[in-house]
Amino acid sequence: MLAFAPCVLFFIGFLASVRKDRRCFRNAVLFGLTLISLLIALAFQARHLPDGPAMMVYLSVFLVPTIGVVTLAGFLVANGLTMLKKEGRRPANLLSGLLGIAIFALIFLGLTALTYHSLDGYVAFVAAAGLVSVYLSFLFLCFLAYAFLYGRIKVRGDVDFVVMLGSGLIGGERVSPLLASRLRKGLEVHNAQVAHGGRAPVLLTSGGQGPDEKLPEATAMAKWLVGNGAPAEHVREEDGSRTTDENLHFSRAIMLGAKPGYTCVVVTNNFHAFRAAMTARKAGVNGQVLGSPTAKYFWPSAIIREFVAVFWEHKVANLVICVVLIALPTLAVVLPRI
Repeated sequence: MLAFAPCVLFFIGFLASVRKDRRCFRNAVLFGLTLISLLIALAFQARHLPDGPAMMVYLSVFLVPTIGVVTLAGFLVANGLTMLKKEGRRPANLLSGLLGIAIFALIFLGLTALTYHSLDGYVAFVAAAGLVSVYLSFLFLCFLAYAFLYGRIKVRGDVDFVVMLGSGLIGGERVSPLLASRLRKGLEVHNAQVAHGGRAPVLLTSGGQGPDEKLPEATAMAKWLVGNGAPAEHVREEDGSRTTDENLHFSRAIMLGAKPGYTCVVVTNNFHAFRAAMTARKAGVNGQVLGSPTAKYFWPSAIIREFVAVFWEHKVANLVICVVLIALPTLAVVLPRI
């Protein structure tokens, strides 16, 4: 059972890290390492099992992920076509389709490298691309799995503020369906707290006025809330922010000014919740982040954008690791020739 020791250690580290703060990316990495070490341990222990159970373990560890990669690539390409049809040809809407094509391309490169294994330079290139892809895939799956777990957080106890993060307005003045989802979720939290006899939290809308907008996002959001049953005296606006970081910093200043010992929840869309939580932690916001529903077809491209943003926030460490992974196959080819 010694094979399971790394899994247990990673899991203990994960639980300790989550208990300290749920909003850290290291939680995602520790959770991913826990799952990977569990799979490795199962693969090692399978040889001690009868043929039937052993085969099931090997299929789970090796064959299922392989089929899953091909299936995922096909899904992403199909989703990319759906995004183009429903959302238009903006670069951000191409992400899922491009990733699916990239996965198919990498599979093709791997198969050709097996065929032309005598071409050292080509094999080194494919190996470097494969190593970087494995690293990125590991980080992405960690991010995806923990973001899913983080999205299961429930509001416990009363809060003083419900902060709703803004997004673009339709026609420069109307709340979009994406933004309405956030507002609806925030209003649900407010109403649920009042319904069970708690104090009414302040509904704090956060968003400034963009160059193509006729009014601040916070104002449009406040009008939506009041129009959908929120008492006007429970609504407050933060209308100076232009980014998520500013949303949270400026909202924190308002909350501290009103009540130094405040507690809050921050509401955004589910695909954005974990990254917003990491930003909230850095901004010193005392509260967790809740996610509101998003159209299913929109989710893959959105979560890819979120991952890219998180990857770039830690760009120095990530780029160094990628350079090392690229260098390893290259050195394996070059050094024997020196």
